[in-house]
Amino acid sequence: MSTFRPARSGFLLGLALTLGAGFLVALTAPAPAQADGPGVGSPWVVTVGDSYISGEAGRWAGSSNTSSAYADALGASAYYDNGSSETIERCHRSKSAEAYIGGGVSGMNLACSGSQTNTTTGSYFKPGLDFYDDGAGHLGQAKLLQNFAGTHNVKMVAVSIGGNDFNFGSIVQTCVSDFLTSPTWAKDYCKDDSSVTSNFTAGNVAAVRARIAAAYTNIRTAMRNAGYSDTSWTLLVQNYASPLPRGAGIRYGESGFSRQDTGGCGFWNSDADWANDVALPTINTAVTGAATDAGLTNVKTLNLASAFNGRRLCENTVGLYEEKGLTSWTQAGAVDKTEWVNQIRTVSTCCSGSPYYVQESLHPNYWAQLATRSCVRQAYNAGAPRSGTCTISGTGLLNGEPRMALN
Repeated sequence: MSTFRPARSGFLLGLALTLGAGFLVALTAPAPAQADGPGVGSPWVVTVGDSYISGEAGRWAGSSNTSSAYADALGASAYYDNGSSETIERCHRSKSAEAYIGGGVSGMNLACSGSQTNTTTGSYFKPGLDFYDDGAGHLGQAKLLQNFAGTHNVKMVAVSIGGNDFNFGSIVQTCVSDFLTSPTWAKDYCKDDSSVTSNFTAGNVAAVRARIAAAYTNIRTAMRNAGYSDTSWTLLVQNYASPLPRGAGIRYGESGFSRQDTGGCGFWNSDADWANDVALPTINTAVTGAATDAGLTNVKTLNLASAFNGRRLCENTVGLYEEKGLTSWTQAGAVDKTEWVNQIRTVSTCCSGSPYYVQESLHPNYWAQLATRSCVRQAYNAGAPRSGTCTISGTGLLNGEPRMALN
């Protein structure tokens, strides 16, 4: 017995030392890394909505009727957000889109050109700001946001929505058609066409505003479902920029067809005035007012209404590349001398081998999207988001972007 006990004591001592060492290792070993999600990981900005935030027309830095190469800033892959293709065809999520503010903040662009508040299906799938799920992989943007936010630390969601609910595309088409099919001595204005005015009746404005409010509520629901409190993220509501100057500021006369054939801005002066004085303010009031209607408490606003003034389509302060003696978007001064809004194109000027899309018409181009990106970065404000009005603050480029201020 006397020879057995020491051995057993030694065994117990060794076991204790072994367990102790293991216990010490357990105390000093780092805890497993927590997966990114609400409040964990590097910050993200997510964009949702329509073509004015997805990056439509982001391929083009200005316009030229001489050569598309002059303005081709991003090339044929401009809208490839999934390697060598689009995740959703014709969403046109461009590489110049405002989501990618940088500075240690990652960006995710879930917006889609042509989207309305609610998902629509047709020739192309257009996810709205809802929870649509057909079981075959087609999801609404609220559902996409919810899925993404659950595994990423989303600090701000920027939204642009409502323009297509007011039938923006068909209004532009009507205005251009009226310009091209009526003479100067008997102008047919679009501002009094029933197909246009029906979008701006008190009843329709209220209905669209309610749909926009519901879309904002869906964003909040998506974030709550993903595990976020309302105070842990910010909704940045942006309105729409004026794409065309009032009639007096258009550099092409009303007579003849040069206003559309050369400039791609076929609006009568009176219709251009109406677009700036009535249509745009009505839409923008609905967009921002809907945030109040929705009762959201974590909203900041980005006012873009005059962000491109001085660089708008056909404005007399800028021109086509050939009109300004330029041959490339990379030349010094191109950002200040060329347009920030894409020409309105018809079937005859976009197809048959042309690199242009009709849907790019009257949308903020490469310059404008980088300008908006600058203002979104300033609105993010290093993680303490703020509201403001975005305007041009100088000439030339700063870190590759137009000089913009958020006041």
